[in-house]
Formats: sequence, C-alpha cells, structure tokens
Amino acid sequence: MADRDALRVNEAWRLAGVAVLWLTSLFVVAIWVAGGGVQSVVTGITVTWPTVSVLPEALISMGRLTGLIASNLLLYQVLLMARVPLFERAFGHDALTRAHRITGFWSFWLMMAHVVLVVVGYAGTTSQGPLAELWTMVTTFEDMVPAAIGTVGLIALVIFSTRRARSRMRYETWHLLHLYAYAGIFLALPHQLSTGADFMDLPIATAYWWSLWAIAAACTIVFRVLVPLRRSFHHALTVESVTPDGTRGVTVLMGGRDMAGLDVEAGQFFIWHFLDGAWPSGHPFSISARPDAAHLAITVRVVGDGTRRIATMGKGTRVLIEGPYGHMTARVRRGHRLLMIGAGAGVAPLVALLQELPFRPGEATLITRESRPEESLLTSEISTLVAQRGLTHVPIVGSRARAGSTWLSCADDEVDGTAFLRAQVHDLDDLDVYLCGPGPWMDSARADLDRLGLDRAHTHFENFTI
Repeated sequence: MADRDALRVNEAWRLAGVAVLWLTSLFVVAIWVAGGGVQSVVTGITVTWPTVSVLPEALISMGRLTGLIASNLLLYQVLLMARVPLFERAFGHDALTRAHRITGFWSFWLMMAHVVLVVVGYAGTTSQGPLAELWTMVTTFEDMVPAAIGTVGLIALVIFSTRRARSRMRYETWHLLHLYAYAGIFLALPHQLSTGADFMDLPIATAYWWSLWAIAAACTIVFRVLVPLRRSFHHALTVESVTPDGTRGVTVLMGGRDMAGLDVEAGQFFIWHFLDGAWPSGHPFSISARPDAAHLAITVRVVGDGTRRIATMGKGTRVLIEGPYGHMTARVRRGHRLLMIGAGAGVAPLVALLQELPFRPGEATLITRESRPEESLLTSEISTLVAQRGLTHVPIVGSRARAGSTWLSCADDEVDGTAFLRAQVHDLDDLDVYLCGPGPWMDSARADLDRLGLDRAHTHFENFTI
C-alpha cells in the first residue's frame, strides 16, 4: 500500500498548483474591474423589455474582459505543457494534457469574441462598418500587425487540432505544427501592453503581465530545452538492441551513464528523441520493464512512420529524453489488490508496475486486449509473472465491440462490461485499478468501472493523446 506521507505530499502539490492558477485568474479579473470594466457594462446596457440597448463602451469593456481571459488561458497553455515541476507533480501529465486541449479551445473562442466585441464596439463610435474598422485597427494601432498574423496562425492551428483533422495527420507533422503555436501566442500578445487601456493605465498590471510571460517563456526554455539536454548529455543514452516483440512491436533496450540518477519509476514515461538521422520528433513511451542500474527498456507498437523508424534503428543510436513524467506509479496505490487493464502498447507500463509492486498469488489480475493473439506484447514477461508470482492473466482478443462496452472484443458484444469486471474482482474497497491504452478505449473501460462503483481515487491511468 502506498505510504500515507507520499499521498499527503501529492495532495500538497495539487493544492499549490490549484492556488497558483486561481490567484493568476483572479488578478486578471481584478485588472478589468480596476479599469472600470464593471461600471462600463452596467451603465452601457439598458433593458426596456423586450429590447436591449448596448452602448459601444459596454461592448468594448466586454471585449477587454474576454481578451484578458483569453490571454490568461494562453498563458496557462504554455505553462501546462512547459513541464514545470510544480504542475507536473500537482496534476500529472494526463490531466495537464487534457487541460491543455480544453484551455486551447476556450482561449480561441474567447479570443474570437474579443476581436468581434472590440471591433463592433469601436465601429459604433465611428461612421465606419465593422470590416472597415477592423482594417483601420490592424493598420494603425501599435503592434496590431503581428497580433493579426499571430491570430491567423492560431486559427489555423485550431482547425488542424480538431479530432477529424488530427486523425488524418502524421504524428511528426502534428508535433511540428504544434510548435508553431508558441510563435502565434507571442505575436498575438504584445498589443495588449501597447494599446490595452487595462495595462496602459495600471503600471502594476503591466509589470505583472510582463513578469508572468517572462516566467512562462523562461519555464519553456528551461524545462523543455535546457533540462532535457543537460540530462540527455549527462546520461549519454544509446540504443543497445532492438528486438521484435509480437508481430507488430519491438522492444528497445538502452544503456548509459549513471542510470540510477534518472530517478524513474515503473509506470512512468519519457518523451524520446532518437537521433537516427531523421527529424528527431518526440514520442511518449512508457518504460516496459522494472528499471535497473544499467538499462532502460521500452516496448513500442509499430503503427506509423516514426515507430517504423524506431524498429529499424541500429545499435549505438544516440537518444535525447524529456522526463520522466507520469503519476501512474506505485506511489498512488491505496489498496492491496490490483487490477491492471491495458490495450496494445498500454500493456508495457502495467507489466513494469507488476514487476515492481508487491502482491501475493491471487491478488493481482492483468486484463489485456489485442486484435490478434500474435500481436500481443511482452508475452514472455507476463508468463513469468503468472508462473512465479501468481498473477491472473485474462486476455481479450478480437476487434473492439461496436456498442456497449467497446473496450471488450466484438465477440463479447452481448457481455455487460460491468458484469465482466465484477467476475474478475471482489473487494472494491481494497482494489487499485491501473489503466493504460488508447483514449476512447480507456473512456469506455472507465465508464464500466464507474458503474461498478469503484472509487475514482482508486483508478490510475495515463493518456498520451493531446
């Protein structure tokens, strides 16, 4: 069972992270209030049922507020994915990734509302139409040309970020396009400081905003570039072997200097950059074996160009790393009994955890799902756990079910996922569930776990999808 002190430390980090996010959000609203935002809206809106009259000043004030909130959310986007230790330890990679996506879309729509409200509001104070006013603002207001370029870039990124567009794009292309978001953000923001009344009239607000963005930029450079480079060069990781694992997978064994200094736990993952001569895109892969003092191993499902390159790497290929990341470790364990549920490459961190976690025969169950038996990963390691430690292994083979509990196979279309889980476990109060696999598949499994009545605090999962 996890040490209670470790759980309290995790909760303390979470409270610290939440406090930072709330304090910055409240300060942004305070800037708008101090600038007369509330008064402009209250005095600028007249309701004479059934008509509502809105003065240009009220529209401009609401535009200021939406712009401030959108900018603050853009700041969160940068910080949430900057690998800042405070937020990584407070929320974990999975929660940060989901928050990054949600704040991205909210910041976009609020930014669009900001543009519309401000343009329509200023147009109401002149004889120009909204489009003419927009052109005037872009061509005459200070710092508006880079803001317009940055906004167009962010619009394009949001279009490419829709699930339909994202599903048709290679991972490497998406990774490169996503990096352009930083340029769009930093182009779009300076106009606030040069033309925004909230900052021009309040020096403390200007100082706050510049400081916060300087911190965000510094965090990005330090934790996304300098720290990974320092760790990578210190540990000097190289590929020692690439061996087939099933018909669609490979296990990559790596060695280097001072491997204990990596401080990685079973269940965690790194962002791996393999310097094999091509563009070194980062790929998130969990370690697939209990780490030791000399080696690290990952097991990869070959599904695209990037993973096909990994399958053909030669011995001695240099490796750059970011991490380790992830909360799905022994530290979050609360009970004695274990239920591990994995699909595809998601089985890898579960096997590493089972190699590390203590359990007696009959106290741990591993459910794996594969489309075909020959595609199963880490079968030898699983067999060893079954034979030597009494692990119960329940393989699910076949295409995913089309309805109901879609995390099961189509052969189980008529099977209730909750009943299936109830047959595998008994004492829910003493159970921890570790779950890893594709996002939609995990959503289906989590829904059945909720219906089973399992406390969500006892479900631990990792999702690498942005």
